[in-house]
Amino acid sequence: MRRLRALLQRPGYRYLLIGGSVYLFELAIIALSQAAGASPVAAVALSYCLGTLVSFFLQKLVTFGDRRMHHHILIPQLLATSALLLWNFGFSLLVTKLLQDNWPAVATRTLALGVTTIWNFYLYKTRIFKNAPEELIG
Repeated sequence: MRRLRALLQRPGYRYLLIGGSVYLFELAIIALSQAAGASPVAAVALSYCLGTLVSFFLQKLVTFGDRRMHHHILIPQLLATSALLLWNFGFSLLVTKLLQDNWPAVATRTLALGVTTIWNFYLYKTRIFKNAPEELIG
């Protein structure tokens, strides 16, 4: 238990834990959407939108301990995150479009998510949530 608490003090582990939880959420959305008749691209688009909304607030509050909600802070963070998410969204749909004939939607989303996870963590930590309290992000 002590080791788990020590790991959770590190933002990278919190980031991956939250990201993994949101990933499972997105997979459920993809499965439900496709069961309801959505195309692979539409299913990934829906899962992406819902997953990123949940992820933003969990990463801000839990991973980076940034509880600042004043509009002078939150609006620039939302704008920066929106630009990043728009880029990630296009990247995810492009990967899905390019690979949809050979890979299932879950696999294309997983690939795109792996790539975007790396650059998102870097940008969140160094740019978007960079002024969060140091004792939480170390």
